[in-house]
Amino acid sequence: MKKNMLINNIPSTVMITGATGGFGVAFAHRFAALGCKLVLTSRKKEVLEALLADLSAQYQAQVQGIILDVSDRAACAAALRQLPQEFSDIDCLVNNAGGAFGLDPAYSASLDDWDAMVDVNVKGLMYLTRLVLPRMVERKTGHIINIGSVAGERPYPGGHVYCGVKAFTHQFSHALRADLQGKGVRVSCIEPGLTETPFSLNRFKGDADRAAQVYAHTVPLTAEDVAEAVVWTACLPAHVNINTIEMMPTVQSFSPLAVYRES
Repeated sequence: MKKNMLINNIPSTVMITGATGGFGVAFAHRFAALGCKLVLTSRKKEVLEALLADLSAQYQAQVQGIILDVSDRAACAAALRQLPQEFSDIDCLVNNAGGAFGLDPAYSASLDDWDAMVDVNVKGLMYLTRLVLPRMVERKTGHIINIGSVAGERPYPGGHVYCGVKAFTHQFSHALRADLQGKGVRVSCIEPGLTETPFSLNRFKGDADRAAQVYAHTVPLTAEDVAEAVVWTACLPAHVNINTIEMMPTVQSFSPLAVYRES
């Protein structure tokens, strides 16, 4: 009888960035339920502390929280150096910290929003990946899972920098695979479409009505749906690498190319 592939290769220690966001919380719960030790990062101290307490109570999980701005390279390096020994060998890094800010067209968009999107979606992804990889390569085992978006391949009005940083996530993931050939380290990029999380509330800077309109009269993906894809990817046998998963809710599909016609 074949082994259940879903539970064939559970990572021992999982690091999740942006752990207090919608995706991050769902990922943390799923991995904690499997008995993984967790290293969770967030910039929100009180929210992170509440999440750690919840995971410990529900699953008796071994959890380590880090208050961290992933775009701060020195802080990322210090955080990893200071991890307790029992958490120091990261088996799976889930680069989840990210977000979109604003939806104005490029000619009127905020440069501060652009900077913020590059900082968290690109710099944070690069820094943590670069810092955990040497030990993974040394041990000849490990998994980098990057959370991308369908926006990385499918542009939309107002997407400009967000689409660009998610295209970076997609291509960076594939280039990592090329660098890591023969090293025993896997790399995957999970690219969700319309998913109801605090994503839109953050994009619109707390405008709940505008955020709600994004999901009105739809059945979007949930954070738990995406967590299932991430955990499945992480727990496949070591000889199986999922390069990319692009996932959308059934209600979301593709549109024809836009053509501007003068009146």
